[in-house]
Amino acid sequence: MPAAGAQEWAGLVSAYAGSRDLRYEPVGGLNPKGGPAALCPGGSNRLTGELVDGFWGASCDADEREQGKMFRKEVLPNAVLAKAHMPDLARVVPIFNVESIERTAGDTLDRRSRRRVEFESVDFNKRFIATVPRDHDPIALRELFSPSFIDWITRIPVEVDFGITDAQLFFHWRMRERSEAELKQSLHSAGGIFERLRRELEEDNLHPYQPGPWHAGLEPFPDSAASA
Repeated sequence: MPAAGAQEWAGLVSAYAGSRDLRYEPVGGLNPKGGPAALCPGGSNRLTGELVDGFWGASCDADEREQGKMFRKEVLPNAVLAKAHMPDLARVVPIFNVESIERTAGDTLDRRSRRRVEFESVDFNKRFIATVPRDHDPIALRELFSPSFIDWITRIPVEVDFGITDAQLFFHWRMRERSEAELKQSLHSAGGIFERLRRELEEDNLHPYQPGPWHAGLEPFPDSAASA
């Protein structure tokens, strides 16, 4: 990963916000009391709004580490985290995680408390570990991921994790470099996950919400449903 400094990276993220009329915050705050929950609160370089066409949510820095030489160290991100409120998806599969296999020993121990869900795709099973809590039925997750979805996610060129928790979709992209192109690719891939999962819900006649600012926590959902 190139030695882009913290100010340079913040400038790239801020410039992207300006190009799409997004809300940019050096550190993400909370929404006013009584409103929808904010996404990525406390996250550095938070973007909120329509991150890419059709995908409303928020993103921020992730996997931050102190890097650099003595007296010139900076805290820099090694990943991008994107989130969206998706209570419609949470009603189908309340909690699930899909994680790249290349993880730490601590992650391996954590997975033992969950139930692994395997798919017919050998390539998917080699690259990812999909899990649900032990008291959840894995069939709903198997039925949610169509062969075309599995083929698409397996072709993403970097380590990614995604899932749903607290009725929020999350997507975690490990950057190869801190650049404008990498930021755009991470957000387009997050948008691809969002759109493909919505499409799966539509094909099952579950009628998900239309994409809008409610997915980003900027407005309440149209029917006043709580986005937990």
